Amino acid sequence: MPAPSIILRPGTPADARHVAIMSRDLIETGLKWSWTAERVHRTLCHPEVMSVMACDGDRIVGFAITQFGEEHAHLSLFAVGPSHQHMGIGRRLIDWTVETAYAAGVAVIHLETRAANHAARRFYRNLGFQENAYIPGYYGGREMALKMLRELRTPGVADVEWELPKPPSNPE
Repeated sequence: MPAPSIILRPGTPADARHVAIMSRDLIETGLKWSWTAERVHRTLCHPEVMSVMACDGDRIVGFAITQFGEEHAHLSLFAVGPSHQHMGIGRRLIDWTVETAYAAGVAVIHLETRAANHAARRFYRNLGFQENAYIPGYYGGREMALKMLRELRTPGVADVEWELPKPPSNPE
C-alpha cells in the first residue's frame, strides 16, 4: 500500500514526549520503560545525535534516532506506527539515516534488535545490515539482542573521491 503524504523532517526536542510514548508502546513492549520523555529529550538535544521524524500531517508516525561518533553510528531508536507500516516509511527513515551517516564520514552503523523479532531482522537485512552477534540478556536481563551492522566504507580508510591526474599538456 502506498504511503500517504509523509514528510520527513529533522527531529526536535519538542518531539520527545511523542517519541517516548511510541518507544514504550512499540519498542519496549514487555520491558521496563527506559526511553522516557526526559531521556529522549536529552538525547534529541545532544549535538552528536541525528534524528528524523516521519510525519503524517502534524502527527509523528515514525522516527529514527542515531548517535554519531567519528567512524561509527548507533541507531538507538527506530519505529514506525502500525497504521503506517509496510508503506516504505521505514525504508525512507533508514535511507535518510544512512545518507546522513555517509556524508558525515561514518564507516559503520550499528543497531540492536530483539533476536526473536524476525520481521525486524528481515527488514534490516533487506536494507543491507548484517547480523553480527548475539547479546544474551540485553533487554532487561530477559531477552537476547541481535547486534546488526551496515558497513558504509572500510573503517580507518577515508572514502575520498578522486580522478586520475590529467597528463601534462605538451606544448608543440
